[in-house]
Amino acid sequence: MLHLRVITPTRHTDAVLKILLDHCGVTHVVISRGAALEPEGDSVTADVARESANEILDQIEAIGIKEFGGITLHPLETVLSDAAFRAEEEAPGDPGDAVVWEELLSRTRQDSTLTLTFLAFLTIACLLAAVGVVTDSPVTVVGAMVVGPEFGPLAALAVALFRRKFSLARRSLIALLVAFPVAMAVTAAGAWICEWIGWITLDSIKNVQQVDFIYDVGPFSFVVALLAGAAGMLSVVTSKSAALVGVFISVTTVPAAGFAVVAATVGEWRLAAESSFQLAVNLVGIVIAGVFVLMLRPAQGDEEPVYRRLFRHPLK
Repeated sequence: MLHLRVITPTRHTDAVLKILLDHCGVTHVVISRGAALEPEGDSVTADVARESANEILDQIEAIGIKEFGGITLHPLETVLSDAAFRAEEEAPGDPGDAVVWEELLSRTRQDSTLTLTFLAFLTIACLLAAVGVVTDSPVTVVGAMVVGPEFGPLAALAVALFRRKFSLARRSLIALLVAFPVAMAVTAAGAWICEWIGWITLDSIKNVQQVDFIYDVGPFSFVVALLAGAAGMLSVVTSKSAALVGVFISVTTVPAAGFAVVAATVGEWRLAAESSFQLAVNLVGIVIAGVFVLMLRPAQGDEEPVYRRLFRHPLK
């Protein structure tokens, strides 16, 4: 279940109540007239089945609540109510397959924003990957995979392409196209310092055996990227964070960036090119798989997969 709160101008309160009370997937409707001070109006709350959330939000937004009031939505961990159980039973669809688009867009928008924190995590991950390459340590490389935050913008880009949200796509691309070069430049500076000190030599790159999978692009590279992207998108839409950690460990995006920097620093351009290609393959594969997963999932309140509706009404 999801808890919905609507701050509505008084003139729209009855319309909001009608939308909520007429839907089988809504229960626990409460109104506090005149309770809202900023923006001024009435406060209406309700518990909504996940399968019904998209339909409810679309109807409420259609009467202009976003412009003159506000809508908040958050998940409920525990609900002990026969009325809530009935609402979930009567709502069409399955809550496990429900994708609340506004919730997904909000979450991916936050994860895809270029911030100092995002940049710091990606830089640290690239530095860890570089250390893992030089020391031929798969454990350190795995640590770099887990630290890397790049899946957020990739998931956001997949959602943006599927929902045709060009502002979100632009935000995601900016985060990726700015953060990766900056993180790789910082890693290159660190590698040059280590090379000057004598910690890095050409032999240390040529003789790696445990982490050669980073630059070795094979037929399964794209397959792994697709599988990881599919699992990652499923974990995002279902809020299964444990599965997302497995995705981080399975793809070599950040390690490939770190390896490319180290290889270029010591003049091993073939390995640098192969690592860069590995990075590109993984990034593209993750986005493609994310879009595909969204196409296969049923629409909210509908047992029909989204891709069938898109093909039947391609312009809507």
